[in-house]
Amino acid sequence: MLLRNTIDTTVLPPAERFGMWLDLVARTSVPLRVESPHTADFAAQAEFTDLGAIQLARYQYPSLDCTRKLIRESDPELYILAFTTSGIGTSSQDGRRSEILAGEFTFYDASRPHDVCHYASEPGRTRATSITTVIPHSALPLPPKRMAALYGGRMSGSEGLGALLAQFLIQVTGHPEQYHAADAGRLGTVGLDLATTLLGRNLVAEDAVPTEVRRRALVTQVQAYVHRHLGDATLGPQTIADAHHISLRTLHRLFEAENTTVAAYIRELRLARCRRDLTDPALRAQPVQVVAARWGFADKAHFSRAFRAAYGLSPQAYRDGDPVTARHVNDLASRVNSGQAD
Repeated sequence: MLLRNTIDTTVLPPAERFGMWLDLVARTSVPLRVESPHTADFAAQAEFTDLGAIQLARYQYPSLDCTRKLIRESDPELYILAFTTSGIGTSSQDGRRSEILAGEFTFYDASRPHDVCHYASEPGRTRATSITTVIPHSALPLPPKRMAALYGGRMSGSEGLGALLAQFLIQVTGHPEQYHAADAGRLGTVGLDLATTLLGRNLVAEDAVPTEVRRRALVTQVQAYVHRHLGDATLGPQTIADAHHISLRTLHRLFEAENTTVAAYIRELRLARCRRDLTDPALRAQPVQVVAARWGFADKAHFSRAFRAAYGLSPQAYRDGDPVTARHVNDLASRVNSGQAD
């Protein structure tokens, strides 16, 4: 799984917890002055995931105020893109101050003075939660002088690229066991592309975003759309192109750069979902055609041919096969999907 470093203050007695948090803050690359009305029992967790190009941190803590005033010459130059998952807060930098609600992003330069406050405001909740993306100045391919226009501002995390980035952050930090440590670099590239494009659009300067970054971000957006609509039998290149307001030719070019086609990408995903459901004991009573229809295969004969071509067995034979055969087919499918098959 992805490597993650977890800090939990509740392993200590209540009186020592805030001190542990202050020590954590002091040891980070962006030291802050932290104040909280809950110093007598500061129950908090922090989970850090290094994705190479970027670092993610998922936090749970009581209400707190953070201030960054003193800047050292040795301080690293870092941007922070913070996503509030619960609670309410404020972000202030360079004279701009915004109220940040759950489901919104704020952006600031951690190497410059700033103030960030975050409070647990929902009834019944004692802690606020957030996910931050730490981006080195050198990794963000946008004009540094333009970024000040976004400092202390708010951006939506519930629509468009903001929603896609929010889903990415929640998925990766919430389910690290679903990824291999070797996936970290690629996940970091995806996250950085999404963050860059989101910031570029909020600058109303998407032209400043490098073409390759925009292309990869659009590919990620299209792939997420395919995943959400996989069970729709009408899903195809034209509907995907229309949904993203691009030409069919542009869509095909996107996937050519990924060494596949739109149709092949959809077919492989659907077959993988069907293969998984055919081996699920809880779905044993469901006819093969029901499984196929659930994932967009409207024609039983077409599904059977496609499944056999991919896995070497008919769907029913695969479902009825012995465990050794099933494991062999699963292993072959995994190797094909990762490009390791002979």
